[in-house]
Amino acid sequence: MPGTAHHTGHRDRLREKLTTAGGLALHDYELLELYLFRCIPRRDVKPIAKDLIARFGDLGGVATAPLEQLTTVKGVSEKTAAELKLIKALAERLAREQVIGRPAIASWSALITYCRTAMQHATTEQFRVLFLDRKNKLIADEILGEGTIDHAPVYPREVVKRALAHEASAIILVHNHPSGDATPSQADIEMTRSLMEICQPFEIVVHDHLVIGRENTASFKTLGLI
Repeated sequence: MPGTAHHTGHRDRLREKLTTAGGLALHDYELLELYLFRCIPRRDVKPIAKDLIARFGDLGGVATAPLEQLTTVKGVSEKTAAELKLIKALAERLAREQVIGRPAIASWSALITYCRTAMQHATTEQFRVLFLDRKNKLIADEILGEGTIDHAPVYPREVVKRALAHEASAIILVHNHPSGDATPSQADIEMTRSLMEICQPFEIVVHDHLVIGRENTASFKTLGLI
C-alpha cells in the first residue's frame, strides 16, 4: 500500500534524525511519534502525537494525564494510554538514579530535576520527604501525603517516625502546587516551622522545603524561611 510505504519512510527518517542529531533536535510531537511507533505499528501516528501535545501541553502533560483523559484523544486506545504512562516511570527512574546514594547538597540541581520530574505535572498536591544520612546522602524518599488540588494532609509525627525508621539524620521536604505558582503559602510556612520544632529533639535537621510549581521551584532556605 502506498500509505504504508510513506509511513515507513517517515519513521525511518525520524529515527535517523534522532540518532544523528539527538533528541534536542526533535519537536515534542516528534519524540512522541517515535514512542507511539511501538504502540501503534501500522498507522500514521503524527496526527495522534500532535493532538496529544495540543490537548495536554507538553510531553510531561501527556505522560501524567489520567488514562481516562488520554483515551478521549482520537486514536489512543486503553492499551496505548497505558503504554504512555511508561514515559513518566522511565523519566522518574532515570532522574532518581542521579541522586539516590549521592550527597544531596552536591547534587542539588539533579535533586531539583528529580523532584520536578516526579511532581511538577501532578494534578493534586503531594507531600514528599527525602531522607538523608549523616553524610547527607539520599537514602530514601516517600510520599507521606496526597490530597486535593490545593491541600495535602501532613502529619509531622509520621514524618519523624519515618525518619527514625530510615535512621535519617536530615530531611528535605518537598510538595507541589498544582495551581502552578510555587510561592509558599502561610500554611506551608507554619507547617514547616512546626515540623522543625518536632524534629529538633530527635536531632533531625530540616535542610530545606521545596515547593514545585509548573515553571519554577521555590526554596525555603533561599527565601530565608528556614
